[in-house]
Amino acid sequence: MTNKEKPPLAEKHPHSITFHNHIRTDEYYWLNQRENPDVISYLEEENRYLDKKLSHLKNLRQALYKEMVNRIVQDDSSVPYLQNGYYYYIRYSYGNEHPVYCRKKNLNDSFEEIILDVNTLAKNHSYFQVTGVRVSPDNQKVAYAFDDSGRRIYTICIKNLVDEKEFNYRINNTNGLCEWANDSKTLFYSQLDKTLRPAKIFRHTININPEKDKEIFYEEDSAFSCFVSKSKSKDFIYIYSTSTIATECRLINANKPKSSFKVFHPRENDHRYFIYHDKDGFYVLSNYKAKNYRIFKTPVNKTIRKNWQEIIAHRDDVLIQDIEIFKDFIVIDERKNALNSLRVIHKYFAKEYNIPFDEPAYVVYLIDNREADSNILRYTYSSMITPDSVFDFDLVDKTRVLRKEKNPNSPYNKVNYKTQRLFVKSTDGSNIPLSLVYRKDTLTKTGNPLLLYGYGSYGISIDPEFNPVRLSLLDRGFIFAVAHIRGGDDLGMQWYEDGKLLKKKNTFTDFIECAEELIRLKYTSQEKLFAMGGSAGGLLIGAVTNMRPELWKAVIADVPFLDVLTTMLDESIPLTTFEFDEWGNPKLKRFYDYILSYSPYDNIEEKEYPAMLLTAGFHDSQVQYWEPAKFVARLRQKKKDDNLLLLHTEMETGHGGASGRFAKLKEIALKYAFLLDQTGVNK
Repeated sequence: MTNKEKPPLAEKHPHSITFHNHIRTDEYYWLNQRENPDVISYLEEENRYLDKKLSHLKNLRQALYKEMVNRIVQDDSSVPYLQNGYYYYIRYSYGNEHPVYCRKKNLNDSFEEIILDVNTLAKNHSYFQVTGVRVSPDNQKVAYAFDDSGRRIYTICIKNLVDEKEFNYRINNTNGLCEWANDSKTLFYSQLDKTLRPAKIFRHTININPEKDKEIFYEEDSAFSCFVSKSKSKDFIYIYSTSTIATECRLINANKPKSSFKVFHPRENDHRYFIYHDKDGFYVLSNYKAKNYRIFKTPVNKTIRKNWQEIIAHRDDVLIQDIEIFKDFIVIDERKNALNSLRVIHKYFAKEYNIPFDEPAYVVYLIDNREADSNILRYTYSSMITPDSVFDFDLVDKTRVLRKEKNPNSPYNKVNYKTQRLFVKSTDGSNIPLSLVYRKDTLTKTGNPLLLYGYGSYGISIDPEFNPVRLSLLDRGFIFAVAHIRGGDDLGMQWYEDGKLLKKKNTFTDFIECAEELIRLKYTSQEKLFAMGGSAGGLLIGAVTNMRPELWKAVIADVPFLDVLTTMLDESIPLTTFEFDEWGNPKLKRFYDYILSYSPYDNIEEKEYPAMLLTAGFHDSQVQYWEPAKFVARLRQKKKDDNLLLLHTEMETGHGGASGRFAKLKEIALKYAFLLDQTGVNK
């Protein structure tokens, strides 16, 4: 760049894409070359341009980062949970980015056994993430997987916990998930194909070269991926094959690792099921003729559906999300009116009750319930103003004990803040839930700066939970709002289905209608309204910015899925075939035409746009870096305004951004500084 004040302009190399006798010209298709030095040069040039345009925010970014770090309790640990005779927990030490996995035989022991110190493993790596930590049934070995690029290609390692030495080999190219058989010598894991789809299951015997591992299952259907898991009872190993609309489970006795896996129930179109085992047999969570799922029970040796006995019926207004099995109780995680709840049912007596929660908008998750022979339920609770709180709940006497509340390290008083739940009436009559949080003493009658967040895809709900970093916006006068739009499962599976495939545009219009209602109610104004979303939520941001650019002061699209049509036509790209049931297969003309009508990259126009910040991860395997890069390149050529358009590419990370707990905060500080600068606040 000869003039550093001018934005980068990517070279144009027109590339024609013809499908259904329709020709599209993509002048930036060439950016789809990860090894091309010119591509890397362009991305680095965009990063330099961002640094130049935001150089006046250096002090604000540092201040935001410092206050976010100060809210972290740096010497911290999770609440220990019991598993197979040991109490396990994760702790962090002052100044360290990564967790340390630990255990004790008794909680009162002064001796702590370190299973994994991820800080040691991560040395000399700019990115490092550990997942799939599995201790063997004999408690003497641990298997874990690491990703050192951000591309979510995991390498499995095995460590001997007796002598604290790692085995002298690794298992490469996995999805990070593995499970031990009960002999503590056999390990099952998934391997990835060339599109990074978990497609094969292997059986590994410790101390044997992984090249000799036996392939025991191959998922031929490219719309499915496969993974392994283990029953809570420890009696069975499962292989799940799953797509967005169907599942199939295979299983073996975990005591017989060399036996053949048998199908629990054959796959069927539009039938998803999940199994849970205990001494009474199998419980089956199934959506067979039940959009919001119902629960069956069946004997171990009679797993075909004709033998299933319904124990919990389907309800149109309640989605069953998960179940947890205990020796005398079943706990059902349900969702109604965009709020989840916990329903407790006695297995042998006709008794049931719901665990009560008081706030208008909250989230509760089941966590660390590893032992089946128990009547103590552990869950975590939070709201937009209540920090994460871990409770142990006695299912018999209905009492609860607070084990930990993760209060921010800096002074925080929840009475200074308020959370609300609104319902927005859409033009087609749907009631869209909307969750808000703000600091009471900053609310004005003329409207506050407001950040509206949304996702709306894959049946994933964005729950109204506590986030301490958000205080940096709230304390500067921002309102934060979550639009529970169609495409998520906030109001059940019909809510999801009404925001996918040929109904995808409902996701975008819902978000716009939430924005307009917030303006009408004077929570904000067009001059103070901001929007943000990531991944498929970045598609949302791209679409609503094309549809209503005048509605937003500025928007942020994190690792956004913007070039929908080109991506869904390219089956060599990771996740493409797996997602035909979400977006539609554009090889069919009706889907091609519909996707073309909203795909953000294809719908950029010569008009004015709001200020925009887009982010990318160079090693991203879920949304390739070139999608936001191409969007920015084309928008620079077409937009008719002088508003900021910025692209920030993390050159050493993937879809999830930085791996360390402090490094992530630098990314957030950048986004918050961008938003605050657009309001005129730069301190």
